[in-house]
Amino acid sequence: MNQLRKLVFLSLLVALALGLSIIETFIPVPFIAPGAKLGLANIVSLVTLVVFGFKDALIVGGLRSITFVLATGNLSSFFYSITGTILSVIIMFIIYRFFSEFFSLIGVSIFGAIFHNIGQITVASIIMENIKIFYYLPVMLLVSLFTGYFVGLAAIFISTKLRGNLLNNFI
Repeated sequence: MNQLRKLVFLSLLVALALGLSIIETFIPVPFIAPGAKLGLANIVSLVTLVVFGFKDALIVGGLRSITFVLATGNLSSFFYSITGTILSVIIMFIIYRFFSEFFSLIGVSIFGAIFHNIGQITVASIIMENIKIFYYLPVMLLVSLFTGYFVGLAAIFISTKLRGNLLNNFI
């Protein structure tokens, strides 16, 4: 794939992740846990990691965090978002690259969701200057199992279709 097409495609992935993040803010999830989200934008991060690689996944995730702040005006969410995104992409890369014989994309996604929540709880602890916020981590880790499973299933379906289309249409 030439560089211009790749840049356009990655830009579309950032826009898709931003759109999913904004849509997700309108989905009430009080039945799961306060502050929990479905992690729909993480589908884009995982698909980008699988199809394009680590560097591009970090760029897409980082740009999604920045554009989300610009779109919503909520600066405090940036620190939660960027920390969770960076941590999850790093761990998903490590698991996908070195342990893919043991874990499917669902497992990779669950690890990403777990570390996304660890990053967010850490930021919350720093901002609130209260380490007791880590008592909430087990609840968030339980939620990570379900959201990570869903994100992984979606990423399997999308990355399989996307790889085939990219190979057939762009290369």
